[in-house]
Amino acid sequence: MECIFCQIVAGKVPSEILYQDEEVIAFPDINPEAPVHLIIIPKRHIPSLAHLSEWELPIIGHMVDIANQLAKRKGVSESGYRLVISCGKEGGQLVPHLHMHLLGGRKLSDTLG
Repeated sequence: MECIFCQIVAGKVPSEILYQDEEVIAFPDINPEAPVHLIIIPKRHIPSLAHLSEWELPIIGHMVDIANQLAKRKGVSESGYRLVISCGKEGGQLVPHLHMHLLGGRKLSDTLG
């Protein structure tokens, strides 16, 4: 069974696509933890941050660039936002497909973990 994010990329699972290009896609989180909670993923299945090869490293910069654009579009660029990439079960990664969370729209806690 393909992962849920691969199914979104393939159009098998409907989602509100906020951004899409040849490499990445972005959509709202189905269980938002903030007024703005978006997911940015590579279209290519990469299980986690730990599975990135050297030639795949530029995808992280591209994901950050798209997150910055989306933060502006969603009106949280000036007030502030958080980008999160979890890695592995103990790191809090729930879907085994590399993804970045963009959270904003309210005061986020000052502590992590």
